[in-house]
This record gives sequence, structure tokens and C-alpha cells, in this order.
Amino acid sequence: MTEPFPDPGINESVAEQALMEWLGRDGVGYQTLSGGEIAPGSPKAERDSYRDVVLMGRLKAAIENLNPRVPPIARDEALRKVLRTESPSLLVNNSRFHDLLVDGIDVEVMTPEGIRGEKVWLIDFERPDNNNWLAVNQFTVHDRDHRRPDVVIFVNGLPLGLIELKNPADEDTDIWSAFNQIQTYKQQISPIFTFNEVCVVSDGVDARIGSLTSPREWFLPWRTIDGSELAPDSANRLEVLATGVFDKSRFLDLIRYFTVFQDQDGIRKVLAGYHQFHATRKALATTIRASLPGGDRRAGVVWHTQGSGKSLTMAFYSGKLITAPELENPTIVVLTDRNDLDDQLFGVFAASRDLLRQDPVQASDRTDLRSHLQVAAGGVVFTTIQKFLPEEKGDRFPLLSERRNIIVIADEAHRTQYGFVTGFARHMRDALPNATFVAFTGTPVELDDRDTRAVFGDYIDIYDIQQAVADEATVPIYYENRQVKIDLKEEEKPRVDEEFEDVVEGEEDRRTEGLKRKWAQLEAVVGSERRLALIAKDIVEHFETRLSALEGKAMIVCMSRRICV
Repeated sequence: MTEPFPDPGINESVAEQALMEWLGRDGVGYQTLSGGEIAPGSPKAERDSYRDVVLMGRLKAAIENLNPRVPPIARDEALRKVLRTESPSLLVNNSRFHDLLVDGIDVEVMTPEGIRGEKVWLIDFERPDNNNWLAVNQFTVHDRDHRRPDVVIFVNGLPLGLIELKNPADEDTDIWSAFNQIQTYKQQISPIFTFNEVCVVSDGVDARIGSLTSPREWFLPWRTIDGSELAPDSANRLEVLATGVFDKSRFLDLIRYFTVFQDQDGIRKVLAGYHQFHATRKALATTIRASLPGGDRRAGVVWHTQGSGKSLTMAFYSGKLITAPELENPTIVVLTDRNDLDDQLFGVFAASRDLLRQDPVQASDRTDLRSHLQVAAGGVVFTTIQKFLPEEKGDRFPLLSERRNIIVIADEAHRTQYGFVTGFARHMRDALPNATFVAFTGTPVELDDRDTRAVFGDYIDIYDIQQAVADEATVPIYYENRQVKIDLKEEEKPRVDEEFEDVVEGEEDRRTEGLKRKWAQLEAVVGSERRLALIAKDIVEHFETRLSALEGKAMIVCMSRRICV
């Protein structure tokens, strides 16, 4: 790893040249050219006009090389589909191209037996070196205006990456000047973004990556090269990003499995962060090992702090599981502990349907759950852990499937109040004796929590609050211990007992009513009028004091809706 750019003499062109050298060196292995070398009218021109953003010679050669069984007339039809613009919306066109890139282009081929369907592929995802890799600096494009992005990454002639650099020695510019420049490019040279998969901004020292629709706060750093360790603070962040992201195999993986168009209050293109990318790859490897004959069926625990995109990481992971040939079209069971969390997580998965290549389903009750799990293969099933309780207390849960390619993903199931490890896990093992278990959590598993490790295994990946704050993926959290003690009369104390650990939202058996009564007793004590008056007074005074010095928002989390109100 080289040192950050030295002073003096650092400027944008120095950073650009260094980037081109990093992309061209052994281990990354791109061909590197200047825009002038392949410009229209030059001896080695690769496009007819500055309006052309695709290098047609390279794309045609790749299509022919990757699809030898497809007749030329069908390959030409596939090329026309790629270049065709079908919407005035840049995002719609970009989404359509992404689908063609990742899923292949459907064409019809005439044979003596009749018409058959074929796929035409633009990229060989399985063999990265079977593609044409090129980095071009100062690539001039003319559309509504003349613009010259600093570096464009071409794969098989398609401009999949765009990198904008700013001079770190200029006090009037910073990395966000590069971000603003890309927003200008989207308006003035929009055709190049039809094919874009990643955008990178850098001031030569800091470097961040985002998608076509990423707002400023979601352009995030990439702090590792191969995921084994974080790069030291002394390393140049642009070099780490360039070699970490644009490694041929990792770049294709990022495009294929870690890019999703989500439709939640409007379509947005979401790109995985480095912690999501590498955690998913690690979790896939441990899951495959755990699920094979002789495996211990414990894939491990992913601890990614709250607010760092854990739900989306679970969706990326599920997408990788579904396409892993070793798992032979697995069934994925996603476990939550409460109906509201089930709905919330299901919403993330449903919005990420393209990753899953199927629609997830929610089990409505035990009978519905059993029907979803008694299939030969496939499926993404959401359920609360309570549905794995037997009908009668003390009974065993019935066997549902002995398949090894069932993966149970538990969300926060280590938390002791859910009784998962000591209770539900046993019932799930009765139902799915050969399933592999993996846990995702936003809070750490205690070192002495042997039960959780017995079910799930050890940590796969850790992304804690300290690292998330350093990456600006979340804001810092500060804690103050402010207590309002519960004032219990002596005769009331025995009524609050350990059975409250069994109180779980969404409980479905005949014990529900008894648990509700116990919950109501505790809720009444915690939410007594006198205690709430003290808490409300403290909240108002504390918040107003903070607002006098610092703007912000507040969130109040309580035991029940009644107490919140």
C-alpha cells in the first residue's frame, strides 16, 4: 500500500495519474488509455462521435465471444435492445439496463424444430478475465453540453463506473465538489449514466462510492481491499477503494448481487457498503460449509450495529444463498420475534425482489408455515418464532422437513427475553433437524452466552457502532443514565416475576390471555401516573436544554402505546 499523495505539487492530475497506475498494475490488470487516444478522428478512434458513450467495437466483440451458440442475427437484436432508450427517465433506463446486464437478454432463435428462446450475455460473471477491462481518463462526452469525466471504467465497452476527482490542494474544493460535479453530469451528459453501475468521488485523499441515486450522505468510504482487515489510517483511501472495488471479481460481484432497485416511497438504486458486501460473502462461505454433509449446521452470527443497513444485508445474503449451486435452490426461513418486526423486515425483502428472484411470503399461522416448508425446494418464508411452538405445552413440534438446504435466518433471536435459545430453538430442531442456522443482530452477543453459540456458532463479521460512526454510516449515540425508579408496595413485588420473559408480542397459543394479564400488571406499575409525570417533566426540561445549544430531534421509546401517549 502506498503512502498518501505527498506535498508539494499534489493536484487533480497527480491523483488521476496515480489512480490510472493503480488500475493498471498487476493484480487489478486494466488496460489504461487517455480519452484522446480513442477519441473520434484519432488514429485509434473507438467511437464515431463524442455523443457515443459505448465503445461499440469492444461490446460487439464481447457479445460474439460470450455467445458463440447464438446466431449473428439474434446477437444483433440483443445489441439493439441494449442501446435502445425506452423512457425519458434516466433511472428507468438505468434499471432496465441493469436487468439486461445481470439477467441476460432474451432473444428468439430459429431452429429446424422451430423457435427457441436463448440468452445473450453482455458479461461473463463466472470468469472475470474473459471480459475486456479498460480505464479511460479524460473521456469527453457531448450531449447537452461538453463534459469530461476524469476516469471512466469500461467492461466490454460498457461505461459501468465513473470516477470524479478534485484537487486536494485547492481550499475552495473538496470531495463534495466532486459529488456536485456528478450531479451536473447527470443533467448535461445523461446518456453515460444509462449504463452506470457505480459512481466514485475523491479529493485525492478521501474517497467515497455511491449509486446513481445516492444522496450525499450515502456516498460512503470503502475501507478494506479484500475484507480480511481494515486498511490503516495512513493508507490512501482512493487507492484502497480502487483496488478494493475495481478488482475484477469483486466488481462483478458488486454489480450482480449487491445492487438493487428498491421501490419504497419512490425507486432508488441501492449499492452495498463494504461491510455489507464482505459480511455477506463471509456468511455465504460459512453457510455452505455448515450445511454440507458433516457440517455442524451453525453458520454463525453477523453483528452489524443498528442503523448500518442490517436488514438489507440480510436481503443481499439471501440473494447469494439462492444462487449458490452448492445449496441446490434452498428454502430460506426468516425468523423475527414480533409481528411488527416481521412486517418491517418483510417490506425490505419485498422491495428487494430482484435480488431474491422470487417473491417472499409471510406465514399467516402454523398451518400456513407448514405448507410453505413442506416443499421440495426454494422459497423465502417469513415467520415469527412463536409459530414454532407446539400445540400443547410439553409436546414436540412435528417434523416438517429433513432437507439440508433449509437456511434459518434469525433476526435478534439471541435476546434472552424471547427464550429462543432454550425454547424455540429446540422446537425448530424438531421441525427442521438438518437446517442450518445463522443469526443477524444489531447488538452484541455476550461472551458468556454459550447457548447462542450452541445454536448459531461464532461471529462471522462485526461492524460495531464505533466503525459505523467513523464511516458516517450512522450518527454517534451518547448515553446518559437517567432513572425514575419504580415505586412498588411490598405486597405488589411478588407479582412481578420471571414469567414476564415469556411475554412476546404475537404469542399464538392458549397462554396468551394469562400472559396479557401479567403484562398489564407490570405495565400499570411502570406506567403509573405519578411516575409518568416525573419522566415527562424530565424529558421536556432535558430536551429544551439541549435545543438551546444544539438543534436536533428526539425519540421516545416506551413499554406500551398507552405510556407513549
